Amino acid sequence: MAKPKPKPTNNPKLKLLGFNNLTKSLSFNIYDICYARSKEHQQEYLEYIDEAYNAERLTAILTEVANIIGANILNIARQDYDPQGASVTMLISEGHHDGLTTPKNSVVSHLDKSHITVHTYPETHPDNGISTFRADIDVSTCGKISPLKALNYLIKSFESDIVVLDYRVRGFTRNVRGMKHFIDHNVDSIQSFISADIKNRYQMIDVNVYQEFIFHTKMRLKELDLDTYLFGEGASELPPREARKIRENVNHEIMEIYYGNNIQR
Repeated sequence: MAKPKPKPTNNPKLKLLGFNNLTKSLSFNIYDICYARSKEHQQEYLEYIDEAYNAERLTAILTEVANIIGANILNIARQDYDPQGASVTMLISEGHHDGLTTPKNSVVSHLDKSHITVHTYPETHPDNGISTFRADIDVSTCGKISPLKALNYLIKSFESDIVVLDYRVRGFTRNVRGMKHFIDHNVDSIQSFISADIKNRYQMIDVNVYQEFIFHTKMRLKELDLDTYLFGEGASELPPREARKIRENVNHEIMEIYYGNNIQR
């Protein structure tokens, strides 16, 4: 039996005049919502988040992102904050730089064409028991590597209630004939790069500006299992009326963040 002929690709490899100067930026805002009834539980939640997403753990996540997209790490700066929060900045480049050395205890003192950053923002509401954890992540690359390859890994690393994604391609590169190319890969929606198992768990909406190569996707979990939002106690320990009220408060917090508006009850 004859082997089937390979199907022609719709995205042939672009032959460039020189370096690929396109900048591809993927930005995340991720939110985790929690209900902690007492001041003690609220403090325990902040301490838990601070430990679970400290600078060392965040560095490990960003290092894996660099591995996934095929980037070479040039430099890392990281910091834990008092009373809470952490930041990590990682300078990266496409491929490997043979012979390039970086001082062991160096700080960020030079720029390359690409970077990955993360900043965390834990906080609590003083009155209604709602606590939130926000992390802002930026993956910006130049060259052939694309941050979209790490999209599913980052979503799964934080397992968040809400994910707000922005992807943008900036600048231009030239082919061997000198013609400008303002994008070098096919993108119609960020959702096209999200795995099926994640899509099944999240409700999503898009706002895209195709002519400007700007793509925006918001995601929120479809199911609200109250037990996953309670810190320090379980739903079965609460009177039904109180459990219902907490569920309403958690859902209200999620809706306000998801739609970016204060919603009147």
